[in-house]
Amino acid sequence: MTTTPTTRIGGWLLAPLAWLLMTLFSTSLGLVVWFMALMSPQAHQALSVQSSQSVMMWYLSMASAAAIWAYTLWLTFAFFKRRALVRKHYIIWLLVCVLLALKAFAFSPVNDALAVRQLLLPLLAAALFAPYFRTSRRVKDTFVNE
Repeated sequence: MTTTPTTRIGGWLLAPLAWLLMTLFSTSLGLVVWFMALMSPQAHQALSVQSSQSVMMWYLSMASAAAIWAYTLWLTFAFFKRRALVRKHYIIWLLVCVLLALKAFAFSPVNDALAVRQLLLPLLAAALFAPYFRTSRRVKDTFVNE
């Protein structure tokens, strides 16, 4: 049985890994807040006086946060295992993060300056990391495991 030596995760790949881990950490904290709200009787009282559409949107937001957390967790494991499919899925993950930031920008009742700041980071990450994952020789040499 022969193994092909692969390039280790290092160099500029540490920046996309840091972005991935930071997103995993922040979505984990967000889910903790969602689940703490689910356990709170005050939150159930506040939701009971809302319209059914607002309650549905609340649960839809919670479900999308759980889905992006699960996808980020799976991608993190695949990143550390240096799976070949990371190259494609990291770009997809970046685009999903941009779409979620656009959703927050368009539909959240927050200050425009805060919404633009929240939109700029995923846009910048996608603009930098997507071409890097598509064209970099180091990325192609690192993510080769099945």
